[in-house]
Amino acid sequence: MEGALDLMRRMHPKHIDTSLTALMSLLPDYSSNLLSQVDQPLQVLRDMESGKEFILCDYNRDADSYRSPWSNKYHPPLEDGNLPSTELRELEIEANDVFSVYCDQYYEGGISSVYMWEDDNENYVKFIACFLIKKDGSSTGQGRRGCLQEGIWDAIHLIEVGAEEDGIAHYCLTSTVMLSLTTSDESKGEFTLSGSIRRQMNTDLSVAEGHLCNMGKMIEEMERKMRNSLDQVYFGKTREMVYTLRRPTKWCR
Repeated sequence: MEGALDLMRRMHPKHIDTSLTALMSLLPDYSSNLLSQVDQPLQVLRDMESGKEFILCDYNRDADSYRSPWSNKYHPPLEDGNLPSTELRELEIEANDVFSVYCDQYYEGGISSVYMWEDDNENYVKFIACFLIKKDGSSTGQGRRGCLQEGIWDAIHLIEVGAEEDGIAHYCLTSTVMLSLTTSDESKGEFTLSGSIRRQMNTDLSVAEGHLCNMGKMIEEMERKMRNSLDQVYFGKTREMVYTLRRPTKWCR
């Protein structure tokens, strides 16, 4: 299992679905573990009732149906699908409205979805929230200022919220970002860069301002750190290798 996960970390994020299917056919006994531990590219479906798009993932899936955060209904319809409690659903609605604004301001377009549910298996966890963002940065994508031939940013933020004690709650945030981009130019040719990064953050915060405020601050801080890491690790190292092999034109003059 450890070797399989190590192999998946080295596969092209664009082809994770194909690679994961092939690996599960080789290791059928580990299929459930692979599905739960390997993050796959996010897919999108339109909610016909609200007219809005929402993101598909394992966290809003029940059988072969997916729950929309906008209408709280499953697509395709599912009579006995799992639904959040009334209190948690109200928080989920508010989170989706707030996160859609966050997505528009920080990503200049894109699709966001927030899902929340109670965890009956963990006594110390009050509820779990999943914040998702999918941004298409290509010239034909839904985002503004798209200048790439192909560009995808998938962000998954999973937060476990602990039970409150003396007005303090414990938050555990696990964030994953999958990035894939392709540029093409007649003079420079085609260039592809892709990768994924995962980070975790644990903190205790006062609930005086509410859980949504705390979770929003954590996600904002984590995304800032992950963007810096991506810039230094992926873009920085790539630039360093290219400049080592071939000096920039201005150095040669």
